[in-house]
Amino acid sequence: MASRASRRAMTEPVFILTAELDTGSLAWLDGLRRAHFPPERNVLSAHLTMFHRLSPQQVSRLHTVPLPAEPIPLQFDHVMFLGFGNAIGVTSPELERLRADVKAAIGDGLSRQDDQRWTPHVTIQNKTTADNARELHAEMTRAFQMRAGSVQGLEIFEYLGGPWRLAQSLPLGKARRA
Repeated sequence: MASRASRRAMTEPVFILTAELDTGSLAWLDGLRRAHFPPERNVLSAHLTMFHRLSPQQVSRLHTVPLPAEPIPLQFDHVMFLGFGNAIGVTSPELERLRADVKAAIGDGLSRQDDQRWTPHVTIQNKTTADNARELHAEMTRAFQMRAGSVQGLEIFEYLGGPWRLAQSLPLGKARRA
């Protein structure tokens, strides 16, 4: 018989923390995702995940993190091969610092995936064959041009067993509510 704590953990909501991308970057990346992600599996818009599995208690600690006063600049700077998909790699020292601050505020209890080294990216193809992924990687690498973007805020999504539901937005800078 499961303990009370393990039963509660099984019924407790799970949250995902993403970086809210500027509208131009989101439109570009979502277009790539719609074009290349298997349609029957594509239940989400393009997103830049910062943490994949947070508890309600960890989410409540996010509000202690001081958020930047301005949008965070990003560079979409390479195509990443994922084995059975592809992603657009992201470079942003400022976003990496913010993630480190969030991780410190959240404290212990991170999933193994969230506790390892973070490689920021936006997945545009996944769960396809290795041959399809290699073909797209070669095609996109030939045509790829670096592109600037920005993070406008953080978004907290509740995981619903496939799709996600936006639970809360934490805007950066002047858009942030007091």
